Amino acid sequence: MNRFKIPSRSELSSSNQATYDKVQGQLGFVPNIYTYMAKHPNALADYLAFIGRKSTLSNKEKEAVSLVVSQINGCQYCQSAHTALGKMNGFTEEETIELRTGKASFDPKLDALVALVVSITKNRGQAEKETIENFFKAGYSENEFIDVAFVIADKIITNFIAITSKMTVDFPIAQSI
Repeated sequence: MNRFKIPSRSELSSSNQATYDKVQGQLGFVPNIYTYMAKHPNALADYLAFIGRKSTLSNKEKEAVSLVVSQINGCQYCQSAHTALGKMNGFTEEETIELRTGKASFDPKLDALVALVVSITKNRGQAEKETIENFFKAGYSENEFIDVAFVIADKIITNFIAITSKMTVDFPIAQSI
């Protein structure tokens, strides 16, 4: 038996039930990872505030970051979620797969972003100098760099929870690469 059980709505605190209902209204369903976080008195609300902060990155750029980090960390749950969200934000299936390989040949600026994310994630923050310079040469700012770090941190949180808990994927399963 899996130790990490997804609670039912009725098992949540009243404040987390309200947050659950808000997510349900916004998305039409509540992803398993959110429901699991709602077991904790503050985690879901804190997480939603964290990911809902203003960002200099576009939703498409945030999805690119999420796809790369989730692939590197081997998180099928988040690969699947962000493949679906990436398509909702304008990527094709083929582009989501290419992004997961650490490339974006279809967009040079996005390619510099993805290369930086690969370098930061694989090297635990010790990104290669040339990759950093290419990111800025592509037109990104230091504010965008900071926001990249926030999205990487977001994905590390969800990747680690989903991987460790063996979270049941409640999105269409992302194609293996």
